[in-house]
Amino acid sequence: MTTKDIKSTTFYPNLANFAQDIVNTFDNISEDRKAQLEKISQYLAQKIARQEPIKAIVICTHNSRRSHLGQAWLQMAAAWYQVEPFHTYSGGTEATAFHPNAIQALQANGWQIVAKTDEDNPIYEVNYGNVAPLEMFSKTYDHQTNPPSKFAAIMVCTQADEGCPVVIGAEARFSLPFDDPKEFDHTVVAQTKYIERSQEIAREMFYLMSKVR
Repeated sequence: MTTKDIKSTTFYPNLANFAQDIVNTFDNISEDRKAQLEKISQYLAQKIARQEPIKAIVICTHNSRRSHLGQAWLQMAAAWYQVEPFHTYSGGTEATAFHPNAIQALQANGWQIVAKTDEDNPIYEVNYGNVAPLEMFSKTYDHQTNPPSKFAAIMVCTQADEGCPVVIGAEARFSLPFDDPKEFDHTVVAQTKYIERSQEIAREMFYLMSKVR
């Protein structure tokens, strides 16, 4: 079975098509940004060389939008490039809820997301194909479901990056801020802007993982 066949049977069709398209847009990433992403790639490659499991927590202030998008796309990118074992998590400096607009942005590209609980901060089962689903909900980065040590902290918002200069337990810390789609909430362009941000994060996470090997 070819690599293409493996991907077509592993991922949902719409997501596989999206991934095949997004990898052709790496030229849209600035050289400065690529340099930042490649620092993370180098860290991951070193973990693989030492045959150590890879754990990464994607962190933003409220763990509601960018960190969830980052976790989802980073995990799929690792599976796409067959980088294993690789486990992604997300967290914030405070907990709120996985924002519906961020959920819809992922669903627009083929993710299947179902709420497992009915509460102010629901737990969601997040699926991207014939692989183990992600369990996602808002939490602080030091929540008991996240690894307590030997993980990479990927800071995807400036507020968390500046307000949390030391991430307890992290063996590496990377600054990778994205603009917050929250500013478009309750506007007619909200869905479009959330999808644009989700796809930007996907592009960069796929680029990152493409450079690991």
